[in-house]
Amino acid sequence: MTSSTVPLRNLSSDAAHAAVAAAVAHARGLGIRVNAAAVDASGVLLAFLRMDGAFLHSVDIAIDKAYTAAGFGFATEGWASAMAGDEMLKAALSVRPRLVVVGGGVPAYEGTQRVGALGVSGGSAEQDAACARAALAAIGLAEQAQ
Repeated sequence: MTSSTVPLRNLSSDAAHAAVAAAVAHARGLGIRVNAAAVDASGVLLAFLRMDGAFLHSVDIAIDKAYTAAGFGFATEGWASAMAGDEMLKAALSVRPRLVVVGGGVPAYEGTQRVGALGVSGGSAEQDAACARAALAAIGLAEQAQ
């Protein structure tokens, strides 16, 4: 008989707060102002930090980047190759609320289990992704299942 339940592990609130602080510290070093979000494995917001002067519209974008990465289990910048040559997929995904397909969202894995994600918005897609990856490194988690 199979089990009726599965174990679920999540990013802790302490780790989430440390991660957004690390993302902001990395952004400061790059000379940019960002919004940083950390979500649990279900995409629910755990921690958020907005730097002084960071773009207001980037608040929701950062949260949605984290939500997208948590939901699909890969970095948001990976959507470009996932949609390459598939116009129907591009059209279908373009109307999905909260789906962000530019860099800056990365999933957080502990071993083989996805435990959450980080999302950063305010710089270029590459800068946002670097800040999110710095956040993961600061809390000792990986972007891919190990």
